[in-house]
Amino acid sequence: MGYYIAPRFLDKLAVHITKNFLKLPGVRVPVILGIHGRKGEGKTFQCQLVFEKMGIEVTNISGGELESPDAGDPARLIRLRYRETAELIKVRGKMCVLMINDLDAGAGRFDEGTQYTVNTQLVNATLMNIADNPTDVQLPGSYDSTPLRRVPIIVTGNDFSTLYAPLIRDGRMEKFYWEPNRDDKVGIVKGIFEPDGLSQKEVEQLVDTFVNQSIDFFSALRSRIYDEQIRNYIHQVGFERVSLSVVNSVEGPPEFKKPDFKLSHLIESGNFLVGEQKRVENSHLVDDYNRLNRGRNSDQSPPPAVTPISQPSNAATEKAKTNGFPKQEISSPHLTLETQGQIRELLSQGYKISIEHVDERRFRTGSWQSCVHSHIDSESDAISNLESTLTEYSGEYVRLVGIDPKAKRRVVETIIHRPHGIN
Repeated sequence: MGYYIAPRFLDKLAVHITKNFLKLPGVRVPVILGIHGRKGEGKTFQCQLVFEKMGIEVTNISGGELESPDAGDPARLIRLRYRETAELIKVRGKMCVLMINDLDAGAGRFDEGTQYTVNTQLVNATLMNIADNPTDVQLPGSYDSTPLRRVPIIVTGNDFSTLYAPLIRDGRMEKFYWEPNRDDKVGIVKGIFEPDGLSQKEVEQLVDTFVNQSIDFFSALRSRIYDEQIRNYIHQVGFERVSLSVVNSVEGPPEFKKPDFKLSHLIESGNFLVGEQKRVENSHLVDDYNRLNRGRNSDQSPPPAVTPISQPSNAATEKAKTNGFPKQEISSPHLTLETQGQIRELLSQGYKISIEHVDERRFRTGSWQSCVHSHIDSESDAISNLESTLTEYSGEYVRLVGIDPKAKRRVVETIIHRPHGIN
């Protein structure tokens, strides 16, 4: 199987790694390169291909190793692996890097429900310390005055906005958003199906048919083509004997002939995978389970529903009064009366407000992004933030989100703006 390295990806990694091994007078080179982007676009695999091409040895850390029941263990692990990599550079006499996969999954904070632990703080602090002093990285409880070799750090993730802001600032981390264009996708997919004899034109047609799918979709598609032969093999040997015939067979593992990789067959299988994706997106079974559990817990009453805007509640009316006089409402010429009324109604019932946006392409996958750093609890802040959001993202979808801070769940999600000014 042939592998394709995107030129932009190769260029970015090669420049960053090489710069960290050069002494450039008066130039501050960031130690960390953060590669972020949508899930399944091959960030880690592209890194591996670049490392192999450049002959670079890699020390890996998973985002899952950045938490531990013992405080301080993940931070110590990072320092230890960094020092080990520096020693590898010295002993092997070649480029080596430290790579942390899925950093946002291990050290990010996605919402108020994400627990921010001591280890999370120490991981962020450790990475910032290494970025500021890459030749002086000490282990807890000991000190070595000998300067270390500088080690480039490559981190991957999906959403770096969830990370501690001082860690990702310019000077500490160089950011690279990886989103393969059509040429990149065609090249990568052609490499995936190279042993199967697909022509350049067929690969392009396959990519264009599933234009909104990520790279891992096409790998999963190729794997699925073999399902029919494997299913026939299981029925042939019997469910009772398949374990012995595959794992501990005297005759060796089974061999399969080349399946049907015609374009029509690939598109048919691809449509089935897309259908499964949509079933997951549309099922929302967890919402049904949560509603069922809330109904069973008689001692825990559900939060009150949002009162319709056309019928303001008595509580909202009383709250809008101060010393017996009606409180003056803040109005906006850019927001509809319905939107302004909904903001007031949510805040009057003790809810907080968030604002989210998404472009037309990511709208299909529901990949909304927050426009505010924290939840809003005042009418003036909500209106001003919403106005600035509508101005900045006039060509995207914008929605208003009502959040119950006690139950830590969403009570309202309302799209108030659609692309091209459609409300």
